[in-house]
Amino acid sequence: MKPNDRAQVRAASLPRRLAAEAVGTALLLATIVGSGIMAERLAGGNVALALLANTIATGAGLVALILTFGGVSGAHFNPAVTIADAAQGGLPWRAVPPYVIAQVAGAFIGVALAHLMFDLPAFAASRHVRSGAGPLAGELTATFGLVSVICGCSRTRPGAAPFAVGAYITAAYWFTSSTSFANPAVTLARAATDSFAGIRPLDVPGFLVAQLVGAAVATVFFRWLIPRAPETGQRVEGAIVAEGAP
Repeated sequence: MKPNDRAQVRAASLPRRLAAEAVGTALLLATIVGSGIMAERLAGGNVALALLANTIATGAGLVALILTFGGVSGAHFNPAVTIADAAQGGLPWRAVPPYVIAQVAGAFIGVALAHLMFDLPAFAASRHVRSGAGPLAGELTATFGLVSVICGCSRTRPGAAPFAVGAYITAAYWFTSSTSFANPAVTLARAATDSFAGIRPLDVPGFLVAQLVGAAVATVFFRWLIPRAPETGQRVEGAIVAEGAP
């Protein structure tokens, strides 16, 4: 996030920030689930083709949403990112619970919207099994990488952050065994869609733990790798640090 964007976030009222997080997360889930449904219907049983279509739509949508809402709320759309931001002084801890509630609520609204667009029931428990050590390692890796990209870009190339995040998620869909959920709100909501993008509710707790561990490790690592000087935007121990970066 650019310093000017950080100043805008601070100037925005909490209700506006929460609205941005809820709407942004809803549109993100509508993109993920809706493109998954469309891809599955058009791919003729070719899972690789369906995943590719789902990936492209998600990565492109994520860039657009971050650019749209970043100057209002920071465009977290992700409880793990919100907690990581608060842990490094970028967001007051008192704002974390309402941010997370807005993100989770928005995620479920996005699932319902995607289902509505494709004439499906608003919610349906997923039967898509994503269990085992492999997917859990994939989620830990995916979330570690996502928070790393956000932290690194925020400190050194804030203007590139939306594109870097979109590019990373696009890649992580393919190089992780879990297809890179990397987001607790997304994970919870995707348990309510019995579509290509779904996850069986029984597998959700493991994903949530892996995501939070991955985010925590990345947060600690980047606090050491590129220390942040609060409110300065100055070089600290050889690292260029963006003002107010998470």
